[in-house]
Amino acid sequence: MFKTNVGGLDRVARLCAGLVLLGLAASGVIGAWGYVGLVPLATGLLSTCPLYSMLGLSTCPTRG
Repeated sequence: MFKTNVGGLDRVARLCAGLVLLGLAASGVIGAWGYVGLVPLATGLLSTCPLYSMLGLSTCPTRG
């Protein structure tokens, strides 16, 4: 359905950032804006980023 455009290191960074933001928001350390961590978490889990698609970017290694 979606083209994969999020590579390995980028994916790990997105997953970690999303989990940290959600954890901090859930524990009350930061405000409700921390729930924006759902965005990097989702893009990391799905390995696709709509913004990357719009800009024509990809962090996936080229296959060839």
